[in-house]
Amino acid sequence: MTPDSETHLSELAKALAHPARLRILQLLARTPGCIGGDIVGAIGLAQSTVSEHLRILKAAGVISGEIDGPRICYALAPQAFAPLSQFIATLPLADDTCCTPSPTMPEKDLT
Repeated sequence: MTPDSETHLSELAKALAHPARLRILQLLARTPGCIGGDIVGAIGLAQSTVSEHLRILKAAGVISGEIDGPRICYALAPQAFAPLSQFIATLPLADDTCCTPSPTMPEKDLT
């Protein structure tokens, strides 16, 4: 990974690191083209709070917002999740031996 890709990945992870933002993403996945006011009602938070969460998600490139008259329609940007998917694919999630000490390395006595 390059420093730029590490920075991008950490910004993406930070944008996803809030329960309300995860709820917004789930809502947008189920209801493409959600209107901002609909998101407020579905999430159950104040308009200003939802607006801030939407701003963070949009800045991370996870969602897009399109102005439609006096409203903004939001949608997921699925391609934004590719770096996270690729990173997770590199982790040994199912390998039980990843964290066992090497037989050539002596174990430290912690007593």
